[in-house]
Amino acid sequence: MEPLWIGGPPGSGKSTIARRLARRHGLRWYNADAHTWEHRDRALAAGHPGAIRWEALAPADRWTLPVEEMLALSLHKERGPMVADDVRALPPDPLTVVEGTTVTPAIAGRHALWILPTAALQEARLDERGMSGGRRELYIHLARVIELAVVAAGAPTLIMDGTATIDEAVADVERHFADLLTAGPVAASSAERRDLLRYANQAVVAQYTGYFARPWTSGDLAGSTAAFMCECGSPDCDVQLTLPVTALPDSPLLAPNHPLPDLAPSHPPTPNHPAEIRIPEKD
Repeated sequence: MEPLWIGGPPGSGKSTIARRLARRHGLRWYNADAHTWEHRDRALAAGHPGAIRWEALAPADRWTLPVEEMLALSLHKERGPMVADDVRALPPDPLTVVEGTTVTPAIAGRHALWILPTAALQEARLDERGMSGGRRELYIHLARVIELAVVAAGAPTLIMDGTATIDEAVADVERHFADLLTAGPVAASSAERRDLLRYANQAVVAQYTGYFARPWTSGDLAGSTAAFMCECGSPDCDVQLTLPVTALPDSPLLAPNHPLPDLAPSHPPTPNHPAEIRIPEKD
């Protein structure tokens, strides 16, 4: 079964929407951002000059380049086919929702949607994230590049101007994918759903591990925290827990008072590490 594809620039809300779709409908969530360093390693192994130059630059210098050069070194075009390769290697059951900036009309299948924020909304969201300098310039430029490609392809879009709530946006996306969500194979049991949540949480660990493997990084993996999804398996749960990246337990990660209705008593969940409960953001 073909996956669902959700594209859009940074600040569009696509990650929050994809995460909620996955949790609510029992889908596998493939977040392209979580595979950034894996993809960069592939490009380095292939001798890609842009990947090699980007790694050789000092981190601060990367964001002082002309915006077109920053875009080229981001491997935006090159990573799209890598995403497609990753998705083809995933099990066909249950459905996968593929989400990321690198999802373009060139790689997406028939079931696709691009979430495009207005310029004002993207600026506001970048402000909320404290985004400035070259990184901000790149993200704004990337929004224009993505929009031009989507319009040229005549691909379906959902325009976000900040007036709709995240729940309303999710409902719009559900309507767009209604036929596939109804007919496609989804995770039926809580145990299957928990496996999918674990897959997404492990991708976060891999993302941080890949980043701190670079010789130019500062800080360390053990001192980093990240947002992980509660693995209770309930379709209505959207709790995220912030904890050290290295502290993801082997047993299901649970928010307080979130039960595991079909977990055998002989395999109790690992007590959660002290964690900050994160209220889902209003993207």
